[in-house]
Order: sequence, then structure tokens, then C-alpha cells
Amino acid sequence: MTSLTVTTKTPADLPVDALVIGSVRTDDGPDLAAGHGLPRKAVVHLQAVLADLEASAATGDVHRVVAVPGVKATSVVVTGLGPGSTRTTAFDHVALRDAAGAALRSVRTKARVAVALPTPDVDRLGAVSDGAFAGVYQYDKATSRGTARAAKTPAPFAGPTITVVSGAGSGKEARDVVARSATLGAARDWARDLVNTPPNVLFPQSFADAVKKKVADSPARITVTVLDEKALAKGGFGGIVGVGQGSVNPPRIVTMRYAPSGAKASVALVGKGITFDSGGLNLKPSTGMVTMKCDMAGAAAVAASVLAAAELGLPVAVTGYLCLAENLPSGTAQRPSDVVVMRDGTSVEILDTDAEGRMVLGDGICLASEKKPDWIVDIATLTGAQVVALGADVAGVMGNDDAFRASVVAAADAAGEGAWAMPLPAAMRAKLDTPTADIAHKGDRDGGMLTAAIFLREFVGEGIPWAHLDIAGPAFNSKGATGATPKGGTGFGVSTLVGLVEQHARG
Repeated sequence: MTSLTVTTKTPADLPVDALVIGSVRTDDGPDLAAGHGLPRKAVVHLQAVLADLEASAATGDVHRVVAVPGVKATSVVVTGLGPGSTRTTAFDHVALRDAAGAALRSVRTKARVAVALPTPDVDRLGAVSDGAFAGVYQYDKATSRGTARAAKTPAPFAGPTITVVSGAGSGKEARDVVARSATLGAARDWARDLVNTPPNVLFPQSFADAVKKKVADSPARITVTVLDEKALAKGGFGGIVGVGQGSVNPPRIVTMRYAPSGAKASVALVGKGITFDSGGLNLKPSTGMVTMKCDMAGAAAVAASVLAAAELGLPVAVTGYLCLAENLPSGTAQRPSDVVVMRDGTSVEILDTDAEGRMVLGDGICLASEKKPDWIVDIATLTGAQVVALGADVAGVMGNDDAFRASVVAAADAAGEGAWAMPLPAAMRAKLDTPTADIAHKGDRDGGMLTAAIFLREFVGEGIPWAHLDIAGPAFNSKGATGATPKGGTGFGVSTLVGLVEQHARG
């Protein structure tokens, strides 16, 4: 498994397979960024190579140079940081993450890598460490090898040992920041693995089994409970039962509880976990199903966040609710015009079986509210309207408390995950009125992201601050890898949620 360590040794003296340094775009062309610690002859050599290669120094501009004079590393990887000067060390955290991620992706098969990007303080040290760990990620794809042949095949490379050269010293604070990046990175990689797993392999019960195994293998003290389809029906979870009734793989709600001794705060995370979304009887077009294995990315983010919070030993009780179902058409599938009763007794008219995520989340939010946590955050690949409004890289954040919503956006900004606060106009509640039930589960097309959140708000317990993250765009990258973001499942939300819990712990 990829590991992270920190050092203050001179980068040129590190006997590694690859040494990562930064480049900047100046008025005179590309040049080396501060923090590289290389001797003059190495700098002159690299400057000449960059000029000859017409390097841009932009994010994603990565060049690997071998046999650099005065450097013990086998090769030097120069990664772009964008515009700047050769003296500045005050680079944006996102630029540092992306530069480190792009560089490590190019050398992730190497055994030992050192990273010497500008890290004048522990915050930037954390950004570089986080990006470096994220860039190594690769999903171990399924193969057609038989069991006997697979047994003779070497195990996939476990990832490099990454040494981050710190300009902020190597004291406890620096070591703790780097260790946090490793813990958070490993949890985020697990979320990515879950999202990338084929839907015939990951369905509600196997998802629950994967969580139990992960927790069993972790030193963290987390309690896992699973409500099966009988318990869900008996408990009045009409939303998730209705969504899952068309599949041979019945629904589950998995609860992960981390409750450290002496915790004086308690928070809840609720994740949408549709392991495959065909749209149900309101069938999606075939092209709309191609990435629908990612419709459980919210639940994956919650599972990984609870795991990370526990492994970091945060002094806050964190409970995660994974609302897992498979949305398929069949003779038993839910119909438009059906009315179901949610966990809290609210009756809901179903208008579109492809708007299923809010139904499983509604039940999960009800369950979370019963424990009266300090706050609730739900996270979901909920609406195509989010992508229309904010694009593929920025999540929408809505809530019932402006101050809490702002704190969620701030946590996302600190984590380097794009997020934007969105309103919940009171007048839009009327779009969910229906003569058939207490509420309809969907409004018209206009403002679809907002009416989905307005629906979810109905199930939040009185007086509990709540925020909703719609991650339909940033949860899955259908294009090529870029910066610290891989192709496929991105693990979006894990860093934000863990940062939010840490923020709550600090008061």
C-alpha cells in the first residue's frame, strides 16, 4: 500500500527512483519553482531541457528527465504549478494538490518517490501530501484469467513509498499532517474502489459485506448494523423498500457507528447508495445508464468518512447511514402514481421512478434524526440538474441553516473540493403539493436540484441543522485523469466530510 513519510533532507541527496519538483510559468518562459533544493548544475540542466521541450508549466504539464547531474534520484519529474515566480512559495492549495497528483500518476509504478514542491507551512505540506497520495490511485480491474492462472500472476504493485520534503520542518505538526493525508487518502481510495466496482459484483448485500470486512480489518472501533428487507418493511421504511422492490437484490440500510469514549459531540452522515440505477419503470435511455454504477458514490463517501474519522481518532461520535438499493424494472417494480409511507409516517406520491435517490435518503434522514445529532449532512448523486447548473466539478450545497451551509462550503474549499451554496426558495415548496399524499416526491423540471433538496428537508428532525450535497457531477470522472483526480470514481466528498467533522471537533 502507498505510504507517506516526511523529511527535511536535501532533495538532491535522496536515493529514490523519482524526485518530483515544480515548474512555474514566468515572463521569460518555464522555470523551476522554489523548494527543489537542487545544485546549480542540476538547475541549469533542467532549465535547458524544459526550454527545449517547450514546457508550459501548466497543471498537468509533467516531464520526466533521467540522469540529472548532481542528483541521486534516477529521474527528476518536473510538474507544472502554473504562473508564478521562482521565488514564491505561496501557491494555491488546489494547484499544489493537482501538481503532485499529476506527477505521481506518471511514476506510480516506482518503488520510491520523493516530492519537493513548495511547502512553507503545514497547510501546503498537507495539500502536497494529499495530492501525491491521490495521484497514485489505480483501480485493479477485473480480468478474464482463470483461478489457476491468476494464482501464478504476481499481485498488483502496492504503490510507492512517498517521501515529502517539508519546508515546514519535520516536527510533530508536520508529521501529523502527513499522517492525516495517508489515512484520508486510503479511505478515499476505498470509496473510489467501491464506485468503480461493477454493479453485478457490488449490490446492496455485497456492499454491506464489504463494509463489514473493511471495518473488521481496521484497527478503528466501529460498530456495523444492517437492516435487511424484512427489517426495513417492519420498520416502516417505505421509501427505500419501494425503490428496491423491483430487484432480486433487496435493499439494505447499513449503519456505521464510531463512538469514542468521552465524545461530547455527535454528528450524522447519510449517503445515497443506489448500486445501479436503470431508472426503474421510467427507464433511462441506454446512454444514461453507462455510468450508473456510480449512483452509490454518496454512500461510498459516507462509509469512507466514518472509517477515516475513526482511524484519525477524532473526538466526535460519527454515525453513517448507507441507504442501499438497486433500482430496476420488473413485474414487482414501483410504479408512477404509487403512494408510499416513509419512516416518519409521511405519505409520498411517486411521480418518476428515476427520481429514486431522494426516497432512500428520506428514510435515512428520518433514521438519523431519531438520534438527535448535532447536525446531519447527506451526500448524493441526486440530480442531473446539478450538472446543468454547476457543471461536472462543483457540488451544490443546500440546507436549512445558512451558517451551517456556509461551514460545509468552507470545509469543501479547505479540502480542495469544489462546492457552491444554493438557495431553497420557500415558494418552490408548492411544486411538491399533491392531492394524493402529504407530498409529491418531485417537482417540475425547473429548479430540479432545489426541489429535490426541499423534499429532503421535510424529513429532517425539528431543530437539527442539515445540509445536502448534490455530487452528481463530481462523483464520477468519465474523461481522462487530471491533476489529483483519477478517471472513474473520484472519492469526492470524503475530504469535505472528514474536514467538517474535524471542524466540529475544534468547536
